[in-house]
Order: sequence, then C-alpha cells, then structure tokens
Amino acid sequence: MAIVEKVIEADPQQVFDVLADGWTYSDWVVGTVHVRDVDEAWPRVGAQLHHKAGPWPFSLQDSSTVLLCEPPHRLVIRAGLWPAGEAIVSFSLEPVGTGSTRVRLGEDFAAGPLRWVRNKVNDLVLHQRNKETLRRLADIAKRKVER
Repeated sequence: MAIVEKVIEADPQQVFDVLADGWTYSDWVVGTVHVRDVDEAWPRVGAQLHHKAGPWPFSLQDSSTVLLCEPPHRLVIRAGLWPAGEAIVSFSLEPVGTGSTRVRLGEDFAAGPLRWVRNKVNDLVLHQRNKETLRRLADIAKRKVER
C-alpha cells in the first residue's frame, strides 16, 4: 500500500470541499485526464464519478465509486481502471493547529492484474504519483482559502 501525507494550509472543510467536487478530479488526481460525468449525489456512498485515465490514444474509461464518506474527515473510493484493475483510495483529513489539515492518502490495488504485480517498484511509483496528487490538491484548496 502506498501512503503519503501532506499538511495543507486550509482547514479540513476547505480541503474536503475539493474532494466533494467531482468535476475537479482531473485537475488534481495524477493520471485522470478527463471527468466525463459526476453523479449528482457525489460524494455520498454509492455515488460514481465517470472518468478517463491515461494518455491518448491508450486512455481507459471507467468509474470510481464512493465506499465511505464522513465529511470533513474521511473519504474512501473504489477507483476503477479496467482492464488494468481497481484500487481502494482513502483520504483522511485531520486538523493541525489553526487553519491547516494533515491529509493522509492511502492507495492499494484491490482487483485485476494490477493487484498481481505488487512490488517495491509499483509502491514507489504510486508513492511519487500520490505525492504529486496531494501537492495539486493543496494548491486548489489553498487557492479557495485565498478567495
């Protein structure tokens, strides 16, 4: 499992507001290139976000489903990328001091061929990808604070 943490200069609600806006996922989730549709109920349990991932012309279309939603502290998603597989992605938000949030992002392959190729190289790639994902999430959350 790849786990990364980052302290973001925004309170948990402001960070969660970015997570709750499914239309922004392609702005901050590394690898998601286009959001095709977002269920009106997003981010409630069972709601789906329909996306495209990967470079053209090899982009894959799939959906991600909310498994757990506890605003503004936790969001767990089953991210689909078939035929490659799917991953469970968990965001935990914890207040730090005044106006900051420690975000912990965990991701683990849950099904499909990606699950069978777990190794140190994959963990390293996921770790670096998720560090960049949190950096982008921080930029968007901080920008919302400044407005």
